[in-house]
Amino acid sequence: MQRIGRFALIVFEIGLLTVLIVTTRCANYQDVFVAGNVYFVDADCYARMARAQMVRENPGLIIRHHAFENFPQGTTPHTTAPLDYLIVGLSLFLNPFTSHALDLAGAFVSPLLALLGGWFLWWWSRRMKFRYRWVMLIVYAISPILVHGTELGRPDHQSLLILLVAIAICAEWSSQTLQAANMAGAWRLTSAVAWAVAIWVSAYEPLMLFLMLTATALLMNRRAIFARDRRAGWILFAAIIALAFAIERRVPSVAILQSNSHLKNWASTIGELAHVSPMNPVWLNWCGYLLFVAPVLIWMSIRTPRNGAQELHALPFYVLLIATYFLTIWQARWGYFFVLIFALALPALLAPIKSSAAIWIAFVLSMFPVLRDWDERLWPNEARLADRVERRIESAQIRDLALSLRSAEVHPFLAPWWLSPSIAYWSGQPGVAGSSHESLNGIEESARFFLSEDSQKGREILEKRHVVWVWAYDSDRVAQNSAAVLNQAVPLRPLCRVLYQTPSQAPPFLIFSAQNPTCKLYRAAVER
Repeated sequence: MQRIGRFALIVFEIGLLTVLIVTTRCANYQDVFVAGNVYFVDADCYARMARAQMVRENPGLIIRHHAFENFPQGTTPHTTAPLDYLIVGLSLFLNPFTSHALDLAGAFVSPLLALLGGWFLWWWSRRMKFRYRWVMLIVYAISPILVHGTELGRPDHQSLLILLVAIAICAEWSSQTLQAANMAGAWRLTSAVAWAVAIWVSAYEPLMLFLMLTATALLMNRRAIFARDRRAGWILFAAIIALAFAIERRVPSVAILQSNSHLKNWASTIGELAHVSPMNPVWLNWCGYLLFVAPVLIWMSIRTPRNGAQELHALPFYVLLIATYFLTIWQARWGYFFVLIFALALPALLAPIKSSAAIWIAFVLSMFPVLRDWDERLWPNEARLADRVERRIESAQIRDLALSLRSAEVHPFLAPWWLSPSIAYWSGQPGVAGSSHESLNGIEESARFFLSEDSQKGREILEKRHVVWVWAYDSDRVAQNSAAVLNQAVPLRPLCRVLYQTPSQAPPFLIFSAQNPTCKLYRAAVER
């Protein structure tokens, strides 16, 4: 009878966690599934799906060059193969059930990775016998920033990184706290594999986290890092990194760290590259009021360890937590990892408090900002709802026009950079701009074209880039964004305004071809 009770409790816990994760990750389903088609949540997702489409059509392909952006030069992307093949593998599983297997795989891959991460954390925290493990699980399940990184319709490498980094940190934590040598060894190997694959996926956030964790461990105990029982893990880690280099055959790009004026201007228009002020209320939306007491709990844990040196095993992870907080202030994209590590640290931080009732009352009250954020998402006001409906309509109309450009011949197009990846994916045609920093040259030239008052300069850009189609979109937004990219004022009559508002006054080398309420399409009649 006792065994049945335990089994029932396990089923209930897994079911509850699954419902929380799936419900939050799929809350945006109305924006993703529109009129029987799949629409992804941002421009980078379409670039990823273009890669997955190429891999599906050419099994075994490793994509080292993007011809569909920054045309005609293309780009050498920072994206890597693991997520491409994960999406394609999921699409093969969906093939018997739908004719849109690839799009559905792209839509569902991130929520599935989040679900795997949740199940792993449930199992890991149960093995670790954390008293307040459900505090961690609930934050993981409902924190808006973690949901954003793994939501429906967002096939982005961040979702895979969140899973891998969670496994790596948990495995390292377990390897330091377990007494049994064989289990500690297994956890070290798991940590090595997870870190190596995460660095393969992106040699940016995971690499920095790994280096910070290793440096902290070195300062605490240099011998432990290079002890004999860790050699197998280091060998496995090096082997996976070597395999990644052999497969990808390129050095990771560090352009995002470079001090380029146009890169900074463009980055200022990207949400995940923006600074997050410590006074920004979004921190409370991500973490709740527990964020305020976290520094005190960390100090108490380090200052008065309960179990001698054993308690200090969590110190490297507290260092990661503090480091990712300041990195998030620098770039919002670090918020995924800050909140993930914050959630993982909560059971250890709350452990000294003996009153379970006090903890749970405080936790529920601390979640009010998070719940308020969800209230606004699930039941938006009229303005927000109208904006979401307008975006759905715009996406459908852009898709319809893009599908009309499909051709066996190469007919490059010029469009606002944030629309270019989706148009390229739907039309099969390459674009001048793109959504990655490697496409910055194309982004700059498209901005110059749209802001130009001199039609001859615009014509020269089209000739240089061999453009066949020009897209005109909301001229106010295009003008403001282009001006931000180039760091200049919007002229009185930029070309983007002429093409969008007064097609009859378009330069003679741009032939009006099609339109719908969202955009207009011109055919470029220039020498090539």
